[in-house]
Amino acid sequence: MGQGTTVRVDGRELRLSNLDKVLYPAAAFRKADVVDYYRRIAPVLLPHLAGRPPTLVRAPDGPAGERFFEKRCPPHHPEWVPTAVVVTGGGHRGCVIEELAALVWLANLAALELHTHQWTVADPWHPTAVVLDLDPGPGASVLDCCRVALELHGVLDRLGLELMVKTSGNKGLHLSIPLNTTDATDDDTKQFALALGQLLEARDPKRVTVNMAKEQRSGRVFVDWSQNDNHKTTIAPYSLRIADRPRVSTPLTWDEIDDALAGGDADALSFDAPDACARVEQHGDLYERNLTVQQELPRL
Repeated sequence: MGQGTTVRVDGRELRLSNLDKVLYPAAAFRKADVVDYYRRIAPVLLPHLAGRPPTLVRAPDGPAGERFFEKRCPPHHPEWVPTAVVVTGGGHRGCVIEELAALVWLANLAALELHTHQWTVADPWHPTAVVLDLDPGPGASVLDCCRVALELHGVLDRLGLELMVKTSGNKGLHLSIPLNTTDATDDDTKQFALALGQLLEARDPKRVTVNMAKEQRSGRVFVDWSQNDNHKTTIAPYSLRIADRPRVSTPLTWDEIDDALAGGDADALSFDAPDACARVEQHGDLYERNLTVQQELPRL
């Protein structure tokens, strides 16, 4: 692709620009490659964006340049990109991204990261999942997150609850308990996530904390339960991250978590864009059940 190209995507005409610009220098990954990645990953990514106007993190000059969050749909958006009111964020209108052309349009804006709420615009008062962000502090690693994730997986299995896992695309892991009902509020999911974090901390206080103070996190995994606030967002599965390489927040199997921990292999849980596409070709969407499984939270 050249510096400026007009393309048609599912009948929509788009003007793509600066396609040869390198956005991830460590991997020589250009803007054209970003567009191509989001085109290829769209069949599994779009269902996770449906009804959830994303907060965009744009980085026109890659990880070394300026980056900015954009909650409002850009005023110059194509007329065929619908918008919806984000009621928990002050009433601004966000982009509704539910078709391939809209995703390609975002990629052309260098909207590298896509962050979504746990609710949909159809029902912003009932989250579709409980989320926990396992963030390793100084001296801890993603393998420590694996240990905590497996412990929690066992706890929830005994409660009859299914738990999904993906990489954050950065240092840690993201866990999700799918709900997909109208029974729980964000207060319910936040309190349940906090209770789980406190249980994990009580079992292993030297390795786990729910304390947000950064000075308390050294050598520990911070279980961030506050991600369940209805105004907060979490990186979407299959979204790129802004880093030295085009790393992806990648869904995992529990066997992969087991194997990485047993082998002491943190690199086994790091995936770039080409890896993510290959995994989808082999496994399909490992996070699909987060959208379909219906579960109820037990009473605390």
